[in-house]
Amino acid sequence: MTSTPAILLIIAGLDPSGGAGLAADIETAVALGVHPAPVASLITVQDTVNVSASEPLAPELVVDQAEAVLADLPIAAIKLGALGTAAIGSAVADLLARHPDIAVVTDPVLAAAGGGRLAESELIAVYRERLFPLSRLATPNREELALLAPEDGAAELLALGLPACLVTDGEGRGDRIVHELHTDEVHLVANGPRLEGSFHGSGCTLASAIAARIALGDDLEEAIHRAGAFVQKAVAQAYQPGQGQKVPKRW
Repeated sequence: MTSTPAILLIIAGLDPSGGAGLAADIETAVALGVHPAPVASLITVQDTVNVSASEPLAPELVVDQAEAVLADLPIAAIKLGALGTAAIGSAVADLLARHPDIAVVTDPVLAAAGGGRLAESELIAVYRERLFPLSRLATPNREELALLAPEDGAAELLALGLPACLVTDGEGRGDRIVHELHTDEVHLVANGPRLEGSFHGSGCTLASAIAARIALGDDLEEAIHRAGAFVQKAVAQAYQPGQGQKVPKRW
């Protein structure tokens, strides 16, 4: 009899180009041997260039999707992607509080790489006050961190109750990609040479890969290292399906 794989609950937005959001999360989970349970939080009008519109779902519908999955499947970890509104964020926080034993990786998506907004400004306070204290890890990039914690960066988020913050370096400078893992101390996590080009969904892929590795039983630092290696390989094999960014080959 075939054994059941670890199961990752994903709450994120739908990107119809297939490069980011739920599509990236699902591909990543499957590539790592994890069963994805995808819950839609918002629908976007998006291509590989930018987001032109987004429509959040009703918070009750988002939570009902997740609760149906949680009642039926043994969820090993949860990954949060784009949530869109403070109302959805608050409803998801209520959901997480009812399931405190499941590790949560929160990718605080605020905008697309092309600059299109994916979150209302009121969601920032919900991340800070409610979602981060319920998460095992948050994975903001440097632009997101500046909005989420303008005074003291990752240390500010840790002071609010977030156990660990990985400041991601996917669009940074220098010859190598170096993420910063902040806990009670700072660890630099190098994941290989920086490759030329811009990549659609690389941040989603990293957060999903970390969550998938946690679902498989890795501790946090091991999950981050293995996920980083997965993303590095996916980006090295990236292809350009449209007129904008390249898409990591996750499969």
